[in-house]
Amino acid sequence: MKTTAEIRRDFLDFFASKGHTIVPSAPLVPGNDPTLLFTNSGMVQFKDVFLGAEKRSYVRAADVQRCLRAGGKHNDLDSVGYTARHHTFFEMLGNWSFGDYFKQEAIAWAWELLTEVWKLPRERLLVTVYHTDDEAYAIWRDQIGLPPERIIRIGDNKGAPYASDNFWQMADTGPCGPCTEIFYDHGPEIPGGPPGSEDEDGDRFIEIWNLVFMQFDRQPDGTLVPLPAPCVDTGMGLERIAAVLQHVHSNYEIDLFQALIRAAAELTHTRDLQSKSLRVIADHIRASTFLIVDGVLPSNEGRGYVLRRIIRRALRHGWMLGMRQPFFHKLVAPLDALMGDAYPILREGRATAERALLAEEERFAETLDAGMRIFEDVAARANGVIPGSDAFRLYDTYGFPLDLTQDMARERGMTVDLAGFDAAMAQQKETARAAGKFGAGVQLPAELVAQLAPTGFLGYEQLAADGLTVVALLKDGKPVEAITAGDEAIVLLDRTPFYAESGGQVGDTGVLTGAGLTFTVRDTLKLAGQYHGHVGVLEQGRLARGDRVHGAVDADRRAAIVLNHSATHLLHAALREVLGRHVQQKGSLVAPDRLRFDFSHFQPLTTDELAEIERRVNAQIRANHAGEVHHMGMQEALDFGAIALFGEKYGEHVRVLRFGDASTELCGGTHVHRTGDIGLFKIISEGGVSAGVRRIEAVTGQGALDHVASEEQRLREVAQALGGNVADVADRLRALLERQKKLERELEQLKAKAASSATGDLANQAQDVAGIKVLAARLEGFDAKALREVMDRLKQQLGDAVVVLAGAEGGRVALVAGVSGAALGKIKAGEVLGEVARQANGKGGGRPDMAQGGGEDGPALRAALAGVPDWVRQRV
Repeated sequence: MKTTAEIRRDFLDFFASKGHTIVPSAPLVPGNDPTLLFTNSGMVQFKDVFLGAEKRSYVRAADVQRCLRAGGKHNDLDSVGYTARHHTFFEMLGNWSFGDYFKQEAIAWAWELLTEVWKLPRERLLVTVYHTDDEAYAIWRDQIGLPPERIIRIGDNKGAPYASDNFWQMADTGPCGPCTEIFYDHGPEIPGGPPGSEDEDGDRFIEIWNLVFMQFDRQPDGTLVPLPAPCVDTGMGLERIAAVLQHVHSNYEIDLFQALIRAAAELTHTRDLQSKSLRVIADHIRASTFLIVDGVLPSNEGRGYVLRRIIRRALRHGWMLGMRQPFFHKLVAPLDALMGDAYPILREGRATAERALLAEEERFAETLDAGMRIFEDVAARANGVIPGSDAFRLYDTYGFPLDLTQDMARERGMTVDLAGFDAAMAQQKETARAAGKFGAGVQLPAELVAQLAPTGFLGYEQLAADGLTVVALLKDGKPVEAITAGDEAIVLLDRTPFYAESGGQVGDTGVLTGAGLTFTVRDTLKLAGQYHGHVGVLEQGRLARGDRVHGAVDADRRAAIVLNHSATHLLHAALREVLGRHVQQKGSLVAPDRLRFDFSHFQPLTTDELAEIERRVNAQIRANHAGEVHHMGMQEALDFGAIALFGEKYGEHVRVLRFGDASTELCGGTHVHRTGDIGLFKIISEGGVSAGVRRIEAVTGQGALDHVASEEQRLREVAQALGGNVADVADRLRALLERQKKLERELEQLKAKAASSATGDLANQAQDVAGIKVLAARLEGFDAKALREVMDRLKQQLGDAVVVLAGAEGGRVALVAGVSGAALGKIKAGEVLGEVARQANGKGGGRPDMAQGGGEDGPALRAALAGVPDWVRQRV
């Protein structure tokens, strides 16, 4: 039996023998592609090649691409663990032709690999083709020799033209074309019918390979524009073909998943290896770990939010298996043992993944406690039914499974509004689908891409240039021949000194001028990876395609940006030296007024660490290193010691920027000629962005000098307020704080005496209701802490008691309620407090013996307190 690792290797070796270049897997975060949350198929890294916007040194490629489908349009998350073949993370085997071979070779090689290398029985294989693709049909029938009854034509079966199982497209727009799919027949003993039949969803016939023939670029209006050269894009799920070759029916039964399931079972002390929860955990450790090593960390937005949902889904299933301690992060080690050889980035990032997952597990434990408190509050306000919206909030925000909420409600004799929960879930999915487009941005029409040469960038050497030719104009996203005064548009030039936003550096601004025309450039964007789009407004005149203009960048703004960008490189190096080699860039912003740098680290930086980082950066500035630029191959650059930046997409040939022995990075941005030009570097803030990610903001040059002057002025103002001078500010402030602490201790002592005095007076006011002492009172100037102290003393003194206290201050009241002794069997603190809070336009909740909340002071509160004895009397 072939292992998953052997199958992966077989595939690459086979296509290498057919003249294919073996390309490494791209990250799960698409480089410079705002249209996708994640790399969801093998073709993502080749998208610009299909569009003709990028050229590679090879025309045939093969790879094993790590993919993720857990957000936006491609979202399998809710099915994972409960079906045989759904995953969040999966590996896609693919071979590619960029205008080289087409249908005949793709089909022949697929058949050869399946039947001659892997020895699959020919009689077990059948195929589908798009209903109008006669060419593919003929190849299968006449050259491969498949009988016609095993070649099935599939039409537009999804309700629209080209909406078909056999017409492939990555998204609503972009490369697409007809495809032929290869299916494996598990045999008549397995339920299910062939593709295209009514019972095609059974498990008998399983799709194992999809050969896509890229012929078109789908436009936003749905039209299909032929691609510059027909291409081949194939995809075969590694997990699916492994199940076939290992003679099992479920992907979760293959060797890789069985090893992860056994590891999860050992950690969770679970004996049932068929547990759906173990399947979920085994799947989600792959998705979570690979997302983290690819630069995503848990957060409350975007990709980080999807990662957090995946992790918490796994932790919920661990909770269902009885786990109350962190365990999930311990599965990174067995995952590394299984997949680290194929993906070195996993081995390199193992420690980072373990720490990030542990931090999220600990955070989830905190939210679990918070969620329990929320549930108590919801239950206290509910009238026998937990609202569906609240049940969904517990699920979505606090990670509570619905069945957990139902169990807790059942213990209180309550139910959950399932219809309301389903409605809230449907609304969330609709919102997720809308967010899945992830900011489509500006896209160049395919016909322009086919016509235009890449923009020549002059901005490394000059900030102004004459004789720039207008090669295209976009207005409202569509090509136009000309624009007139007042029009907002995007201007594409054959050459430009304007830097297009990329790698964190903001785009240049400035002006384009010509005979009687002025176009103000408000921003410069990079379109389709290699075209500079000058975004702005035509202030006067007329501008047409073919016109020649003069372009001038805002020089002062660019100069400020350059200082901040070069300082960012020095900061990155200093962080790695001071904090450790685990530091990786997670994002940046290089603007004229400041720089912002996000990096991986798991705790706040100390004052000493920040001071040392700042000292090192300024030392490198004073060293006045020259900015050396080198052009070389990607692997050569990595061997040269260059650091690749998070979220960037690099070609085969790269630009390397080196500042002496201080910093070497891949970077296409603009920089100082010597580090001394930066002048001064000053950190202005450090804080957390999300779990495991910190952010530093800093200023340079004149901005740094202005910041220092501003800080000195504030220090002088503080000294003046303290009645001293700058030299003794610290001593005077310490003395003031000590005096404040002394006064606060004296105040606490006075409050304690007042609480003790109030207890005796209040106890005498308690009423006897059926043997239970009932006390409801309003106290002036008592906060929640003081009220709890008084309540605890009253409960001890009164024994079997129900106590409700309101502390009034500034028109609001803090409310506490306590139930003790025999009264606990009849009255719940949360219920009585909820009744009082409701009448006082407030809310509250808590445990059966103690609850707290708040409301408004006034006549309604006094009436509510006066009614407590009668409320208790009705329930005993």
